[in-house]
Amino acid sequence: MAPAAAFWVESSKGTVCVMDAAGQLGSTLVNRLLQRGYTVHAAVHGHGDEWYEEGKWSKYGEKLRVYRSDPLDYGSIMQALRGCCALFYSFEPPSDYPTYDEYMGELEVRAAHNVLEACAQTHTIDKVVFTSSAAAVIWRDSQQHHGVEEDDVRVDERNWSDINFCKKFKLWHGVWKTVAEKTAWALAKDRGVNMVSINGGLLMRPDLSIKDPYLLGAAEMFKNGVFVTVDLQFLVDAHVCVFEDPCSYGRYLCFNRIINSSKDIVKLATMLLPPTSDGDDSGLEEDKNCKVYQQRICNHKLNKLMLHFDSNYNDAAAAAAPVCSQQ
Repeated sequence: MAPAAAFWVESSKGTVCVMDAAGQLGSTLVNRLLQRGYTVHAAVHGHGDEWYEEGKWSKYGEKLRVYRSDPLDYGSIMQALRGCCALFYSFEPPSDYPTYDEYMGELEVRAAHNVLEACAQTHTIDKVVFTSSAAAVIWRDSQQHHGVEEDDVRVDERNWSDINFCKKFKLWHGVWKTVAEKTAWALAKDRGVNMVSINGGLLMRPDLSIKDPYLLGAAEMFKNGVFVTVDLQFLVDAHVCVFEDPCSYGRYLCFNRIINSSKDIVKLATMLLPPTSDGDDSGLEEDKNCKVYQQRICNHKLNKLMLHFDSNYNDAAAAAAPVCSQQ
């Protein structure tokens, strides 16, 4: 593991690894990093050749290298990381296994352990950006806040979801996201890996459906004022920002919208639920009183870090790309 430091050199760009590069976040990250001047190792879980056949990647030539990677295969992870100064890691369930159950949760935890261990063994790695979820932050028993008014309770990245609480109410997405992230942090601290995590809200993407595991417990999130969403481009900007800023540390809650009014809920439901055969959407009519719940979650830490972040893909931004440490 390289010393935790960033090096800013105008004439050189670093080589970074994105894993899993086949997911929506990973694919967009690959594109953004290439545009900013980085060489990218795209570690794809599954069919790497099919992913690379998309014509949009050919223009980058040798700046993009594609690796077939299995998060349970330590050797394939090490191969993808070779020569990289950073890793952007995210876990997305395979498209042919959409159910987020105990098997998938345990797979995510094992993958997080393997990836962090591989980073600890890769001496060129300066930084790991670990994608987690707001589900690893927001779930806890409100009754535990003795002597504190409910309206005064605030949630930020210093909070962890209560695993026992999640299990009690079968909030499995919260359980496994919390366990996976805690596993990654424990190994990172033990092995001296410089890691930051991005705890994103519900990712608003074109194929979002009512079956998304993040939506389990949506009614409770809504009433508790912690139902947050994030646009893909903002999420990508956050990942690049925490990587490029040498002052970034710890966890970062990432969202740019909160759903805390009946108007917001109707809008989301309209997006998630297909129209009825008779075209009757009367069940989604807005509440005339438009009830609004108080927001009890904040991401000031990330907003402060991103205050002067430039997401433009110009030469000046690319020239500021951190390079790998010289061993």
